[in-house]
Amino acid sequence: ETTMKKWVFGLITAIGMSSAFAWPDKPVSLVVPFPPGGSTDLIARVLAPKLQERLGGSFIIENKAGATGTIGAGIVTRAAPDGHTLFVSSLGPFVIAPHLIAKVPYDALKDFDYITIAVQAPNVLVVPASSPHKTMADVIAFHKANPNKFTLASSGNGSSDHLTAELFWQQTGTTGIHVPYKGGGPVMTDLLGAQVDGSFMNINTAMPQILAGKLRALSITSAKRSPLLPTVPSLEELGIKESNVYSWQAIAAPKGIPADIKAKLYAAIVAGLNDPAVKPKLLELGFEIVANTPEQFTAYQAAEFSRWAKLIQSRNIKAD
Repeated sequence: ETTMKKWVFGLITAIGMSSAFAWPDKPVSLVVPFPPGGSTDLIARVLAPKLQERLGGSFIIENKAGATGTIGAGIVTRAAPDGHTLFVSSLGPFVIAPHLIAKVPYDALKDFDYITIAVQAPNVLVVPASSPHKTMADVIAFHKANPNKFTLASSGNGSSDHLTAELFWQQTGTTGIHVPYKGGGPVMTDLLGAQVDGSFMNINTAMPQILAGKLRALSITSAKRSPLLPTVPSLEELGIKESNVYSWQAIAAPKGIPADIKAKLYAAIVAGLNDPAVKPKLLELGFEIVANTPEQFTAYQAAEFSRWAKLIQSRNIKAD
């Protein structure tokens, strides 16, 4: 009888149905394709203990930075799709980098099982407190009177803040100067020092300096106003169409993860994001909880992929 039991269990394991019984039976790696300390890393670190609480096992953050997130993405897509390797990333590797880098080591549309977009956050056009520009109308008027004079800083070529600037120029029929930096830190330094005119900065990054009165927020790229900045109009409401931009953080797995594990992960992530110890803190930082379904994420991924491809091609945007 024992031999029979062993044989049946062996067969079930071979068919791969045992995932429901044993997972996670070893540590789960949450691969973050950026250095520690950014928004993506923060979301992974917020979720890891919550996933451990609900699913058991241990969830470990692995920062695999490099090549604008595509190195980490490649590592994940080559991993076994057994639920022990997950990808926690911003939109970059999913929908931007594949159009900027000649040979990314994965297919962003085919090599992942999309689990959920955890959070999103809009960008805010900020200018130094000393700036003569008090409203978005001032900025647009200046652009029209002085083509190629207004400098917009970004954390790098092809970053969300860079693409927002290009989209703004495209949708308003104006021109300015893009000033790429290596990361968000130096952008903030030069913006506070009024070395550049403005930046479409992520709301999470900008909020502390807006509250401190060192930066002035003129417009936001969300569909409607942010509860954090109720007096700041959206580009959309100012008549600048198709200008909604969100930076987002999502969780995906290598293609082929068992359906039961995917369902458990999805439920645990949604519960973790809505946990009373987590949700208010995220909202305070400017993140909006998305927690959409795998099907919704898959559809959104395809739409964003094609949207940014069009902008990158039409504006001839190149990687560093």
